[in-house]
Formats: sequence, structure tokens, C-alpha cells
Amino acid sequence: MKKLTHASILADGPYKEVRIRDGEEAVARSLYRFMLRLRLCEEALAREYHPAEEMRCPVHFCVGQEAVPAALSLLLGDDDYLFCHHRSHGYYLAKNAPMEALFAELYGKRTGANGGLAGSQDISFPSRKFSSGAILAGATAISIGAALGFQLKKTAQVAVAGFGESATDEGTFWEAVNYAAVAKLPVVFVCENNKYSVFSPQLKRQAFDNLSARVATFGMRSTALFGNDVMEVHRTLRNEIARARAGEGPAFVEAYTYRWSGHYGPESDDLVGYRDPAEVQAWKRNCPIALIEEAMQARDLIQPGDRDILAREVQSDIDRSFQFAKSSPFPGAPDWHALNFSPDSPLADKLLVDAELANFDANQEARQAKGY
Repeated sequence: MKKLTHASILADGPYKEVRIRDGEEAVARSLYRFMLRLRLCEEALAREYHPAEEMRCPVHFCVGQEAVPAALSLLLGDDDYLFCHHRSHGYYLAKNAPMEALFAELYGKRTGANGGLAGSQDISFPSRKFSSGAILAGATAISIGAALGFQLKKTAQVAVAGFGESATDEGTFWEAVNYAAVAKLPVVFVCENNKYSVFSPQLKRQAFDNLSARVATFGMRSTALFGNDVMEVHRTLRNEIARARAGEGPAFVEAYTYRWSGHYGPESDDLVGYRDPAEVQAWKRNCPIALIEEAMQARDLIQPGDRDILAREVQSDIDRSFQFAKSSPFPGAPDWHALNFSPDSPLADKLLVDAELANFDANQEARQAKGY
């Protein structure tokens, strides 16, 4: 089989391999609905960001990258944990967290998912066991901590970490992969390889485009696939999540995809000249929503007008979410002590306080464990 890379995907032209197998009809409809909902949600937020200037937090949109979160939305249970990077909205909705709380968080309102204090990059929804974070590769490290807890408690839970290929520039990622493989943790790493770290293409940061091959050398199941084929993404993640849940250890799934929007915010950053306009258009011709729509039409699973009906339903949710966010109050002045220290961990809080210099004895006896 030909090695999959961003270059090979473009060389192959428009993708024609989306297949809906017998028995997958309901799955296809659900995946399509999720992706269209996410796309419309992101486009609405992008339109509203400027010129209103009411959303004051940085926002990283995932237009073009809807397939992975769509698949996860059908595969993760209520007790499974999902951690992700700063491009968070798709993952947030994949865990069935409420749209109105997402919008309110972007507006910095008290009714937001985190009381208006986290914004888009660090949004979480604890009751749905979802957290994002702006620290590159942070999701991978946190996910193995959760997975270790599941293993020690002998639960059937699974942790999933979603991130971009930029996370693999960090040592933390490789340490997480190594430990997860050695300990056979119930965790699945999902890399949305969209080629760029801000303006830097992968092959200017790494010698080879072979992440899945490198991860495999750590003793972990590793798969590379076309990340805009939502049916294949769903099949692969379904298999790997089930195997992790059954105690067969971790997996790495590299989904080659592409962001249509700029790295940050609703504006295009193509004026910087870091990517060829023809490349963007080529990936738009491989739109994950259009690809599944074509496959559904071939199987007579979607009728003319169905998309418009669904879009109107989603637009009603979006309108309500905007109204909720804009009419909600701003939070009051926060208690910074409570934000940094938890009453549930008194010992940890005690150890974190600054030590008084006067209590330090520079002449105390040094003790060293034998064997060092």
C-alpha cells in the first residue's frame, strides 16, 4: 500500500473512496448530522467574532476538521474522558457538552462552561469529562494519568487525547507514548495531522512525515489514514477504543486532515504566504461533509432538501445559543485564592505555600538513600 502523506493525498486528486457498508446507514446519518452541526456552529461564531468584538478570547476554528470529533461523538461513553488541544470546539461538542455554554464561555459570561474564565483554548466541561488546554502536547500527558487511574481501579473506562501533529514536536508527547505502551494503558492518541504549526509546515520541523511509523517503534498499535473519510475514521477509532477498553493497551491514530481557516481567529492568514492557495482549494474539494454527503446520495440515504431541513434545525440551536450568551451576565470579581487552591486538597495546598527562609537550616544533616 502506498505510504500516506500530505503530498500523496494532493497527488491523488479528489477522494472517491468513502464507503457506507451494510449496517452502517444509521452511523452515517449521525456522523453527517454532527459534522454539519459543527461546521455551521463554527461558521456562525466566525461571522459574529468581527465586527461585533464581543468575544474577547482567542478562538481556533476547526472548519475542515470535523471528521475525528464526529466519530468520537458516537464512540465515547459518559464515563470516558476526552482531552484535547486548543482547537477545542469539535471535541467539546463530541462529548455532548451544551452549545449554549460554549458560546457563553467565548463571550466571557458567568453562564459559560467555566464561568467565563477559561475562554475557547482552555474550555472544559467536567460533568461530561471533557477538558481542553493551550499547552502543546498537554492533552497527551494528562490522558495517560487518567488512563492509569482507570487501570488501577480496574474500570472499563478509556481516555482519548486529541491533538495536532505539532504536539509531536514536544518531548512530552514521546514520553507519554513510551509510558502508555510500557504500562499498556487504556488510552487512544488521535493526531489530526493538518500539516501546519501556525505557519510552519511539518517537513520544516521534522525530517520525515512518518509519525505513525515512529510511534509504532515504541510497541504501540499505530495507524495512518485519510482523516476526511469519516466512515473510515469511525471504523478505525471504534476498533482501537474497543481494544483499549478490553485491556489490549494503547493505540495511535494519525488522521491526515486540513484546516480551512487560519491558525487563529476567523480571518484568513494566507496573506503571510505560508501555503499555496491551490493547496487550500484542493483540500476544500475533499471536504469531509461533502464526501459523506456524496456517499449517502449514492446509497439513497439523503434526499434533496434534507440538508436544508437539518441546517434550519441547527440554526435554531445556534440562534438560541447566541441569545443565551449575549443576555447572560458577566462574572463578578473572582476569588483568586479559590481559583488556585482547592479545599479538597489541604495537604497539597500546604506544601505549595512559600517556605519561610528563616525556617531553612543550611547545616541540616544530608541523608542519601543507599544505591545512589
